[in-house]
Amino acid sequence: MAIVLLDWRLALFVLLMVPGTVLISARVARMREALAYRQRARAADLSAAVRETLSVWGIILARTMGGGPHLTRRFDRISHDLSRLEVRLHKAGEWQWSLIGFALAALPALTLLAGGFLMHTDNPASIGTLVAMIALQEQLLWSFEQLLEIGRDSRKTRALFARIFEYLDEPVEITEAANPVTIPHAEMRGEVQIDHVSFAYPDGGRSAVHDVSLTIPPGIHAAIVGPTASGKTTPGYPLARLYDVQDGAIHLDGVDLRDLSFESLSQMLEVVSQEPYLLHASVAENLRFAPPDATEAELIAAAKVAQIHDHIAALPAGYDTLVGEGGHRFSGGEKQRLALARTILRDPPILLLDEATSALDTRTERAMSLALAAMSRGRTTITIAHRLSTIRNADLIVVMQHGRMVEAGSHEALLAQGGLYAALLRDG
Repeated sequence: MAIVLLDWRLALFVLLMVPGTVLISARVARMREALAYRQRARAADLSAAVRETLSVWGIILARTMGGGPHLTRRFDRISHDLSRLEVRLHKAGEWQWSLIGFALAALPALTLLAGGFLMHTDNPASIGTLVAMIALQEQLLWSFEQLLEIGRDSRKTRALFARIFEYLDEPVEITEAANPVTIPHAEMRGEVQIDHVSFAYPDGGRSAVHDVSLTIPPGIHAAIVGPTASGKTTPGYPLARLYDVQDGAIHLDGVDLRDLSFESLSQMLEVVSQEPYLLHASVAENLRFAPPDATEAELIAAAKVAQIHDHIAALPAGYDTLVGEGGHRFSGGEKQRLALARTILRDPPILLLDEATSALDTRTERAMSLALAAMSRGRTTITIAHRLSTIRNADLIVVMQHGRMVEAGSHEALLAQGGLYAALLRDG
């Protein structure tokens, strides 16, 4: 406003440079934002490559398959791309930005030149007006250049957070009901009702499970079996509410799974999978992951039921032994029994065993079976199994084929029918 009051003609001359500098600044900011996004994405690739390569399993893979040179070339390629992007990011738009600096530096001289031309008009600018105009320019243009730099750096910073925003903007697929039903642990019975359930994976086409209905009374052992790609594993995902079903409903103790609070669901159902996840922490910390306040006596009692206490006690550090990354210091069966001990501490009414013994040797499977038998007493157990020998004593065996339930009954009853279950036994 002050420069307009001094001389509107000189003020107009000065302000004519503003749109050009803003356009150049916006162009440079867009270039650096795009490069910063690519640089962060490539940095994430490098971080993942280093983590995979230097992990226990990555080192084992490289040593056993001679993959060291391949992993080295992979690291060189990604790090070269990253360094190239870093250089481009710092050099991008430098010459355009120099134009802004040059224009702003030359503006006082250009203002004097314009004032000289105005001296020959009917309304000449005075020397005092020119001096005052240049003094104001120095104050205003310095602030203006700072604003342009802030705008440029803000666009670059926005690119750094863009990947985080992408995750934050992802829709939440599984949400808790507005007024969820809470069941006290003491009142949980463990009844499971699957009512005309159909389910398809989000990225899949046809239904993985179609129109399945099943009632599992509290306290019994039910098994789900079937040939490869029969859909026997799929019911475990909506049962644990990792996905919601498209049609039908699943009820636990008479409550629709979608109406049940997350806390009640986690207390009611526990999953023991084929590949249990262990933290890079001590055995005791892993066992206390579910109940942080568990006492040492409770840890030992749970480990004894899971048939793993003797092995832990024989270790030099006992329950303070570090399990290592991914539990690599323990065998597959030992990791599963540790996970089972962790589950025992939660004391869930429903136990879902997702192919928990399919990859174990005979001796380990026998120890795991003893642990599961002890764990299953008095609770509903649902076993998804490949080996039919492990579920012969189940109270109810459900046979799946092409996503449908084709048979259900005890081992003896299904064997007498001579259907798919009997055929699987013969082929197995």
